[in-house]
Amino acid sequence: MAGGIGSRFWPMSTQKFPKQFHDILGTGRTMIQQTYDRINQLIPTENIYVITNQEYVELTQQQLPDVPTVNIVGEPAMKNTSACNLYMAKKIEAANPDANIIVMPADQLILKENTFLEKAELAFKITTANDYLVTLGITPTRPDTGYGYIQFIQQKDDYYSKVKTFTEKPNLEIAKSFLESGDFLWNAGIFVWSVKSILAAFKKYLPEMYNQFNSCEYNCEAEKECIDQIYPTVSKISIDNGILEKADNVYVIPSNLGWSDLGTWTSVYNNADKNSDNNAINGKNVLTYNSKGNVIRLKNQNKVAVIDGLKNYIIVDTDKALLICPRDNDQLIKDYVLDLKNLKKGERFM
Repeated sequence: MAGGIGSRFWPMSTQKFPKQFHDILGTGRTMIQQTYDRINQLIPTENIYVITNQEYVELTQQQLPDVPTVNIVGEPAMKNTSACNLYMAKKIEAANPDANIIVMPADQLILKENTFLEKAELAFKITTANDYLVTLGITPTRPDTGYGYIQFIQQKDDYYSKVKTFTEKPNLEIAKSFLESGDFLWNAGIFVWSVKSILAAFKKYLPEMYNQFNSCEYNCEAEKECIDQIYPTVSKISIDNGILEKADNVYVIPSNLGWSDLGTWTSVYNNADKNSDNNAINGKNVLTYNSKGNVIRLKNQNKVAVIDGLKNYIIVDTDKALLICPRDNDQLIKDYVLDLKNLKKGERFM
């Protein structure tokens, strides 16, 4: 899944060039390329599909030239994750009705790739043998309010457990209680299921959406016209709210993957290399004085920057915008973006 805008990652991530197409940590590969590299160790290239916004199809093709062009699918509108999951399930069903599917966001960091591959293979074995919807749950390290949580029923000597509840982004006090209880995991948005199981779930829990997509033919010339026709009327709902919170056959595999969704500048700071002052800097001409704990990103590597007296700040400079704000306020960046859109001619900043 590669259709998000990543507005919390402004001003680097913009509507025209969102974060999944950036090399955020300076590894030499963009987020979507790293995701492809990771899953390509398990899945052959011809079986890898990318669903993104129509606006990003060409950009995706440029960054993933080995993926067959027909496997890069553009949505005509952003309709959250239920629609894109159902769309891809129908396309894959038309190619192989007995297939298993792994669903992965294109903008996540996974440091323990071997562990991820082991957990993914386990999930495939589970969904091959059972009518289960499986998710990888991340062992939480802090009471983070930016993630959804999965409560599971603890079982001894099992590699996976039945899911009890899903909770969307709780407040800090609730997040602390989740962490203390020991039976909650972060929801990474990584899912594994068979074509048959997920389509049966859509038919049961989102029957109107199921019927809309069922009216189309797939992997043929008629597909695009039909999709363009139904998408304006498709409900905008997440796969978590639409299916996983309602289904009684959801299971979770606890997974310590060295995972981050890199959804905020603070998450980038936490995963980036830092100097002796704990500054994470990517500019080669940056001088800092009495400044610690900052994340500093300059698009123009030849630009000179001098930063004095800032502690725990985000400083991001691009061709069109400059962001300076406390790291504690990184969840407010979405609000900054909305306010900019309301400015006269604000679109030129986006």
